[in-house]
Amino acid sequence: MKKWIIGAVLFGAALFVPRFAHAHEGHDHTVMGTIASIDGTNLMVKTADGKQTMVMMDAKTKITQGKAKLEAKALKVGDRVVASGPEEQSMIMAETVKVGAVQVTGAAPAKK
Repeated sequence: MKKWIIGAVLFGAALFVPRFAHAHEGHDHTVMGTIASIDGTNLMVKTADGKQTMVMMDAKTKITQGKAKLEAKALKVGDRVVASGPEEQSMIMAETVKVGAVQVTGAAPAKK
C-alpha cells in the first residue's frame, strides 16, 4: 500500500513540476503592452499593470502589423505590441514583435 501511495505522489509531482519550470529564465515569454521608450533596437514595454519590461531585438526578430512586415525603425513610442521570446535577467530577447492595429483618433463611434 505504501509503495502505491509513494508512486502516486511521485507521478503527480512529475506532472505538476513542468508547469512551474516553464516560467524560469531561458524559456519563451510574452509581454503585451505599450512602447514606453526606444533605445536603438531595445524597447521598454509598459504593461497594463504598470510594470516595464525590456525587449531586445536583433536582425532575426520578426516584426509584423497584421500580415505586413515592418522594420524596427517603424516602431514608435505609444505603439501597442506583443513581444515573444526567451527571457534572461528579466529581459526578453524578442523572436517576434506584433504591432497592434493603428487606432483612428477623433472618429465618431459607429451607430447601430
